[in-house]
Amino acid sequence: MTIDPPPSGSVLDNVLRQALERIKAGRFAEALDLTTPLQHCVDERIDLLLAHARAGCHDPAGAAVLFCRLAGRYPSALHPAHETIGLLVAQDRRADAEPVLRAVVALTPEDARAHESLGDLLIQLTRFTEAEAVLRSALHLRPDSLSASHLLAAALAEQGRIAEADALLRQVLDAHPDCPVTHANRATLLSVENRVEEALDHFRASIALKPDNARVRLNYSIALLKAGRYAQGWAEHEWRFRLPGHANPPPAILMPSITPGMDIAGKRILVSQEEGLGDTLMYLRFLPALVRRGARVIVRVPDALAGLVRRMPGLHRVISDHHAVPAHDWHCPFISLPRVFSATADTMGDAAPYLTAAPDLIRHWAAHIPANGRLNAGLVWGGAPRPDVTNAHIIDQKRSMRLAALAPLARIAGINLVSLQKGPAAEQMSAMPEGMRLYDPMDDVRDMHDTAALIAGLDVVVSVDTSIVHLAGALGCPTILMDRYENCWRWLSGRDDSPWYPSLRIVRQTRPRDWNDVVRRVAAILGDMAEQRPA
Repeated sequence: MTIDPPPSGSVLDNVLRQALERIKAGRFAEALDLTTPLQHCVDERIDLLLAHARAGCHDPAGAAVLFCRLAGRYPSALHPAHETIGLLVAQDRRADAEPVLRAVVALTPEDARAHESLGDLLIQLTRFTEAEAVLRSALHLRPDSLSASHLLAAALAEQGRIAEADALLRQVLDAHPDCPVTHANRATLLSVENRVEEALDHFRASIALKPDNARVRLNYSIALLKAGRYAQGWAEHEWRFRLPGHANPPPAILMPSITPGMDIAGKRILVSQEEGLGDTLMYLRFLPALVRRGARVIVRVPDALAGLVRRMPGLHRVISDHHAVPAHDWHCPFISLPRVFSATADTMGDAAPYLTAAPDLIRHWAAHIPANGRLNAGLVWGGAPRPDVTNAHIIDQKRSMRLAALAPLARIAGINLVSLQKGPAAEQMSAMPEGMRLYDPMDDVRDMHDTAALIAGLDVVVSVDTSIVHLAGALGCPTILMDRYENCWRWLSGRDDSPWYPSLRIVRQTRPRDWNDVVRRVAAILGDMAEQRPA
């Protein structure tokens, strides 16, 4: 048997670069083809890339052998198998990481880092009791592991065992009072429980220890906003621009906050989509204030919003993502608009309704709504999933419910249920709860303008925390938000109304992930509305 000589350094570097590019693109088989001929070379980079390629090619045993070999060389570093979670998550293949990590644990059961990585993955897969058991094993093996303690606290909190999670974090802080991550994690937990001042104190302690951590600064801003401390919260919220991968407008053209006597008349201001549709719909309320000050407002939004936004008066131009960006003096991402107006009389923007649907579209969609004298209630039970982004995936798992959970609404007398659901969650209508009838016009809905016109003909919208809540609220439609326990900052705490949308009523979980009580209360509200509807 002859073995080909190893390639030269530059050739090897080029091959490994190509293999890494293919792994990041999810083309694991191609990466495997590139790296397999190199497996006899003595180079840890080859072992790592080959391990990732095998993991992506459904060879957990082969991947585990290589990962464990590398892990043994660096016992104090993060387990190399952990990285494969992110690589598979990016391809919406999170579950495929589990057999790899279980194979790693089986090969090296005494390596606490392997247990930690598996526990982290199980949390992402919302299998919290399994994650707890695995993470307790990790802590048994390595009692001083801060990462395992933080993950275990998260697994406990996700099960609703908040007091246990908090006790664990306090125990960690007693042993490591200068750990900025523990301060930040406890702050987040306290914020969920609306213990605002304690949460802010821990955020400040974390920031004092590590002032340039953009993620902690952003979470601090969210806690401030949830507490209603808007001016400070919006200023801190600009730290999002420092997150890895976040678009960052050049500082020279980022729109400054408006101060007394500042004249923006004639200024060309580009206001652009930044994150989700819900954020944009919420912050559209600030555009009229720019128009009143004489600015030439250029709005860049996705196609789904462009038709609706063009109905707002006074805008200079509305463009979609595929259009070239025209010349402008200042650039203001939508989420910076509240910061821009924080020292003015327009701190909350224009009151709802600040959006309207075209009358001809309203007439068109009225034909898709039952006209039988019953209460017409629009329903949304699932958000837009982003399984390739871990934080967004976890939040969507919390905010969304199964259509089956809404079965009690089908038993309300005098009501029509109309689906406003788009995306994968709409597939649940193929197996609806017994006795439920849903009118479903959404196959013909092209964009948010169509949806707005459809909503304009409804009596009420009932939705989990999605962009439809913002759309209905911006239109002034009566809206019921079925909110998760760990609610978004904008819905504040301890109240069932919203300063952003006067027509909104909030019905929030009293226990994490438990929708039963929420649906019962919503059913009672809708029943009363149906009874009070004029004959």
